[in-house]
Amino acid sequence: MPKSRLSAVLSLCLVFFSGAVLGAFAYRLYSISPVQSGRDASGPSKRLSPEDWRKKYVSDFANAVKLDSQQIIALNSVLDRTREEFDALNQKVKPERDAVDDKWRPDREAIHQHQVESINGLLRPDQRPLYETFRTERERQRKLHDQQRKKQ
Repeated sequence: MPKSRLSAVLSLCLVFFSGAVLGAFAYRLYSISPVQSGRDASGPSKRLSPEDWRKKYVSDFANAVKLDSQQIIALNSVLDRTREEFDALNQKVKPERDAVDDKWRPDREAIHQHQVESINGLLRPDQRPLYETFRTERERQRKLHDQQRKKQ
């Protein structure tokens, strides 16, 4: 094979090989999954429905604190009662809510504190430290989420 023909074949192979490498790299960049940080590929964070949020909360809580089935039933009744109290408060303050939101903060905190005390009442002594750890982590995540929302 003459030298010019060999060089043309090698050049052609090099072009095809480099195209294949570049195509594979581009395909990998295009098809890679987005980082999961509470956001899906479509952009803004996806809010859970109240029912889905509650299922996730009960599941996370039951796993973190190692609840038995009776305690899960009691937890659901505490959450139902808390929801009713918040709904009643929201109906009471609905006309004023837009004007002065901080006015009702003590009432909301009292309802939340009542929920915490009720949950502590249904836990065994060995579960209470786990519950405190769970609450501390959720509070840290909530503050982080609030900070991120304020930046946007």
